Amino acid sequence: MYQKGTRGLFKSLYFLIQDIICINVSFIFTYLIARHFLSYNMPGEDYYKLIIILNVTAVLVSVFSKAYSKILERGYWQEMVSVITYSVLVFLVALFFYYVLGESFIKGIRNRSLITLIIFMILSYTARAVSKNVIKARMKNRKTRSLLVVTTKVNAENTIKKLVKGDTEGFNISGLIISDEDMTGQKISGIEVVANEKYAADYVCRRWVDEVFIDFQRDEYYPAKLISEFETMGLAIHTRIFDTEEVDQKSQMVEKIGGFTVLTTSLNYASAWQLFVKRFADILGGIFGCIMTGILFIFVAPLIYIKSPGPIFFKQIRVGKNGKKFKLYKFRTMYTDAEERKKDLVKKNRVKDGMMFKIKHDERIIGCKVLSDGTVKKGLGGWLRALSIDEFPQFFNVLKGDMSLVGTRPPTLDEWGKYELHHRARLAIKPGITGLWQVSGRSEITDFEEVVKLDTQYIREWRIILDIKILFKTVVSVFKREGSM
Repeated sequence: MYQKGTRGLFKSLYFLIQDIICINVSFIFTYLIARHFLSYNMPGEDYYKLIIILNVTAVLVSVFSKAYSKILERGYWQEMVSVITYSVLVFLVALFFYYVLGESFIKGIRNRSLITLIIFMILSYTARAVSKNVIKARMKNRKTRSLLVVTTKVNAENTIKKLVKGDTEGFNISGLIISDEDMTGQKISGIEVVANEKYAADYVCRRWVDEVFIDFQRDEYYPAKLISEFETMGLAIHTRIFDTEEVDQKSQMVEKIGGFTVLTTSLNYASAWQLFVKRFADILGGIFGCIMTGILFIFVAPLIYIKSPGPIFFKQIRVGKNGKKFKLYKFRTMYTDAEERKKDLVKKNRVKDGMMFKIKHDERIIGCKVLSDGTVKKGLGGWLRALSIDEFPQFFNVLKGDMSLVGTRPPTLDEWGKYELHHRARLAIKPGITGLWQVSGRSEITDFEEVVKLDTQYIREWRIILDIKILFKTVVSVFKREGSM
């Protein structure tokens, strides 16, 4: 699922908060200047009214004027014009509100507003210039979006240069696919050619790739089959329409990637506001879950160590969003040699083709035993799993941003290695502690294709309300399992 506009939203919030701080600092300076150097001193309540109006107006003007749109792309002169325009709008609207509230336009208000305006312009411009340089430097050192470029040999060098020059989003250009010639292993403008058209889909299926950029001239061969395979894998695909220079920026209605205007295709789109709400919920849930994990640790850790001396936490490399690997945490519910014993239990796997590993009566679980009469002793590990207590350390993964409260199950490396193209679609979002297929009867579903179907359905139909429903069903199912014990 493509995260449309998320970065722009957080940048806008950052610069809005910065400007509000500048307004308040400017007002403090104005108050000190008026108190010590101006003959007219306003009543204290007038100062309070004006500063409240200025703060509210700053928020309203930033929303309706899009004051921070493409802020990282502006030069110093453009930024100065933007600051002056924004400042004048804020103070004119603030004075209008002051009139609406029935206050007279006294000389003191006018003078103090003018002084605050001048100080604010200086502070805001300086703060924006410094912040932009810091953000760009951090983005240059910390590339957060893996972008694969598909183009022809003749276009490749120019495409890479324009993407790098116009990058304000923090792309990591992870590789090149040259469609019209096999140049695998060679480098163009410092970027490695990782595959040709024939092997491109297989390469992407096994690597961390967030988005794909497609750049072909109008008269060139277009790899429709390859693009269809990328769509099957759930990738966000940016198809170049024209160079940015070919059209007035004000008339652009689609996205900009580097120096190009593109048409973006994905399984689903999420607005900046939706993703902000989801991440905010993840942070709150992650904090609460980490606190609960700490409390549970006091009681669970001694029990695990007594029954099976060794680490309290189980750590395993899993595959997350778009193939990005991360370390997943759980309370350990298996004996320390569980991974070595797994190869002897492959034949008992209930999921065909080994795409997931699920068996009944897993004796690798701490305390689990099959008695002579056929009954099963669940043991400590079984109880921790039945109550989902073993999952609590994953709230740390949620807080870090590797996972979400609701998503898809993150596969292990060996499971990922067996994926076909359409299986990769379930990695189009962050993995979750719970998800649609888990609340649809996770114990009964043993067909991996059904799991993929449910995960893909979740991605296509995702809305905030769907996450709420799944969380509610998860809580209900846990209490049902607890009640049946």
